[in-house]
Amino acid sequence: MSQNSNKRIAIVIDSLAGGGAEKVMLTLAKGLLARGHQPHILVLQPAVEHEVPAEIPLHFCFDAHTRNLDSFWRLGTSVARLKQYLETLQQQVGRFDLFLSNLHQTNLLMTRTGVAPLYCVVHNSMDEELQRQRKLGPLAWLEMWRAQQALNGQQLIAVSEGVADELRHSRRIKPASVTTIYNPFSLAEIRQQAEAQTADLPAGDYIIHVGRFARQKRHDVLFAALKKMRHDIPLVLLCSNRRKALKAIRKMGLEQRVIVPGFQQNPFPWIKHAKLLVLSSDYEGFGNVLLEALALGTPAVSTRCPHGPSEILSGALSQWLVPRRDPAALAAAMDRALEQPPDVSSAEILDKVSLDTIVTRYLSLLARD
Repeated sequence: MSQNSNKRIAIVIDSLAGGGAEKVMLTLAKGLLARGHQPHILVLQPAVEHEVPAEIPLHFCFDAHTRNLDSFWRLGTSVARLKQYLETLQQQVGRFDLFLSNLHQTNLLMTRTGVAPLYCVVHNSMDEELQRQRKLGPLAWLEMWRAQQALNGQQLIAVSEGVADELRHSRRIKPASVTTIYNPFSLAEIRQQAEAQTADLPAGDYIIHVGRFARQKRHDVLFAALKKMRHDIPLVLLCSNRRKALKAIRKMGLEQRVIVPGFQQNPFPWIKHAKLLVLSSDYEGFGNVLLEALALGTPAVSTRCPHGPSEILSGALSQWLVPRRDPAALAAAMDRALEQPPDVSSAEILDKVSLDTIVTRYLSLLARD
């Protein structure tokens, strides 16, 4: 099957609420469209925070009132409804040449519909996610375990070599195949968007953290590191769940030090003008914000967490990786980066993640089927 002729590709995902996987798939859709293909975005439920270009069809598989799609008692019904929806949609727009499934709920449903060719994109460390759910209780662990079991026997896309290695050596699932394809980045568009005027930018120097306010991101470690720094520089948090973030900031006594503008559709001016970007996560799939910082010439410091940061901050930049859950080491690295900012303009990873390169990698999947 030629990759050059026009292809119709379904990108299926839980929602388009603010998040890394959602942003990645939107970027991929734009890249496919630019190459003359027909990407369609299918979201399970109509939660949309990202801007979707009018040229890319957006489909809602279930209405907003349908809850618990993947619950034990409703899964069979949800799968049947989704299967019928996909069949009806293809009668209207034509058969899809490729299905790309993203995130746990979508994977759980899509792998049961029988559509093909289907690839599930794994955006995070499965081991770390399961370990995290265990701490939340047996039901949370069981739901995550069931979602991961859906990947057994499937064709998988890993967003980093670290995730791919974990999948290949997993004792819980046996994938049919594992292919590493880095997340796509439109570097020119990132740099262009970074030039936008943003009235709310802080007047002076600041460091920045971009990411959901979630346990995985370890804001507690970041706040503890902030208190240990020698430099009294403000921290800007671009995150969802602003109220929860502000509560944690008050608890740490950092109200005068941390600025919380909340989720930003265009975070790039904020990243570009920061003196430093920091990532304090326990685990990642890739670490998109690190790449975005490098693309904008902003130095970055990160935990050496599984997986992704060590593939982004490689070579000379590996000195800016620190152990997880170590506020003192994170504080020392941030102080050092502020005093001796590294030149990140020639980061090795930038050539490997350009949008055109990644679109070509995804289109190569068609040659296998």
